[in-house]
Amino acid sequence: MKKMIIFEPAMCCSTGVCGPGVDRQLLRVSTVINNLNKNGILVKRYNVSSNPQMFVDNKTINEMLNEQGVDVLPVAIVDDVVVKTKTYPTDEEFSSLLDVPVSSLKSVIKKPSIKKASKDCGCEGGCC
Repeated sequence: MKKMIIFEPAMCCSTGVCGPGVDRQLLRVSTVINNLNKNGILVKRYNVSSNPQMFVDNKTINEMLNEQGVDVLPVAIVDDVVVKTKTYPTDEEFSSLLDVPVSSLKSVIKKPSIKKASKDCGCEGGCC
């Protein structure tokens, strides 16, 4: 099974729903990663402000930051190989890089069913 690690720039939260506006890209990535993890696919995220030691310990990321600066983030690594820099993977890229169907990335939000009012009062025989 493949393993992905995403090294992210400094931000206050990973979901994209903090602050005055919603970052749709971060919200999408959070949803995809949560769904992958629920399906047993290991995807880790490290934020430079929350997990600075991970950036120091990972030689590849450390070298990339020293050479290219923080503008290289986010960086996606699959099985110790850098596969994407400067932007998050698209759904199709997540699917291809991790060998999973695109359908497993999306969460399905079921709409509540609306019951139609019955013509009778609900009593047996139609009368109360």
